[in-house]
Amino acid sequence: MELAQPRDLEQYLALGKRRHNELCRQKRIFNARNRIIGGDTEAWDVQVHEQKIKEATEKARHETFAAEMRQNDKIACILEGRERRDRKSLCKAINDFQQHFQRPETRREFDLSDPLALKKDLPARQSDNDIRNTVSGMQRFMGEDLNFRERKKFQQEQSREWSLQQQREWENARAYQRCAEDLYVKTRLQLDETAKHLQNLESATRKAVSAAVKEFNKSQATESLERKIREKKQEQEDNLAEISNLLRGDLLSENPQQAASSFGPHRVVPDRWKGMTQEQLEQIRLVQKQQVQEKLRLQEEERQRDMDWDRRRVQTARAALLMERQQQRQRRDLRRALDCNNLSLAKEQHARKKYMEEICTNQHTEDYFTQFNTRSR
Repeated sequence: MELAQPRDLEQYLALGKRRHNELCRQKRIFNARNRIIGGDTEAWDVQVHEQKIKEATEKARHETFAAEMRQNDKIACILEGRERRDRKSLCKAINDFQQHFQRPETRREFDLSDPLALKKDLPARQSDNDIRNTVSGMQRFMGEDLNFRERKKFQQEQSREWSLQQQREWENARAYQRCAEDLYVKTRLQLDETAKHLQNLESATRKAVSAAVKEFNKSQATESLERKIREKKQEQEDNLAEISNLLRGDLLSENPQQAASSFGPHRVVPDRWKGMTQEQLEQIRLVQKQQVQEKLRLQEEERQRDMDWDRRRVQTARAALLMERQQQRQRRDLRRALDCNNLSLAKEQHARKKYMEEICTNQHTEDYFTQFNTRSR
């Protein structure tokens, strides 16, 4: 069975690629339509396809923009209608508020523009206590009122009441101030006593906590010392026991029986094994010699296989070279045949062109003589 090497696969791929390129080139050359017209239909098809794709993309983009514009118009119409409804409801609310809470008769200056002011107006002076008798009206002057004595007596009594009221307010303010000062002093004394009591409680608590912490630390220190003594004693006993076990054990005495495994006579315990016997060493040397001979045999087989592969690779390369030379000869023959065909086509076109020129020349000559004979007649 033959195995393909990576180098052989690369050569086969390169040869196949060259064959494919040559076949494509022959199709382009021997295609009479492309050769005569000189157009690349594949490129044209690609351009048409790209143009169609571009037009479809542009159409989709325009449709997307149109959809967005329609959506924006709908949103604008909805917002405009909502704004119109809000403005209408606001105007309605303003009108309702004005009709209920801002009527003309409730204004402060309504009496200046009241159409029924003359009908509602009172006479110039009804009595001395009329509130409309102001200084600018000049309806009542000093000392011209009807109840002068009663007014004067009332004013004196009012002044006396004001004085008494001021005295009472002053005495009440002084009494309230004295009460506030007494309350402040009592509060300060109570706060001082509370702070002193709290300070005494804090100092007592701190002393009790310090004593408790001291006792706890002392007990912890005693317990730690006792624990260290016990641990040291236990460690010494463990060390003595370990030394005694090591001196009496199989490790230092190198007992070969301690390496025997419980899984079988052919197995040993690695951490107790003291070495192999002479028979085991001889068996290992014999196995090593056999392995060396086997390795030499495998190397010889590998060398023979490599030589065989090299010979096959050389034969394959030689066959590929011969095939390539044959293809080159075929290409040269095809090129010569193509050149001969092109030359014959060129000669034929040249002869046809010359023939057409002669026909055109004879036609012009006949037309000229015909016109000349016509004129001479």
